[in-house]
Amino acid sequence: MKQSLEEKQTLAMEGLASGKNCGQLVLLAYQEELNLHEEFLLSLSAGLIEGLGTLEGTCGALIGANLVLAMKNKGNPMVQVEAAHLFQDFVERCGASICKDLRGIAKEKPLCSCEDCIKEAIALLY
Repeated sequence: MKQSLEEKQTLAMEGLASGKNCGQLVLLAYQEELNLHEEFLLSLSAGLIEGLGTLEGTCGALIGANLVLAMKNKGNPMVQVEAAHLFQDFVERCGASICKDLRGIAKEKPLCSCEDCIKEAIALLY
């Protein structure tokens, strides 16, 4: 049976405490639908921590969501359009796509917490 959105988000928040990164948590939330091994998904997304390791890059949760989208739509020529919509929707909900902007590193106030970015990325795919 397919997990509910709330179950996926709860599972992701539990994984956050174990040291997994944002991208890994989004991928693992969709592991059942992707029918891929956890070890593979963790390896695939290991570098998605903190905006590709620099805080300057794209949010790992957003990249993880794009990976899920691509794997769920193998061979679909419209995946590029869907990826663009995913990006736009994420920015609309979270306020930015760059890790340091989301986390408020260069500003006084974060736009969206890592937890909320993960939850939004999972929700946008649901």
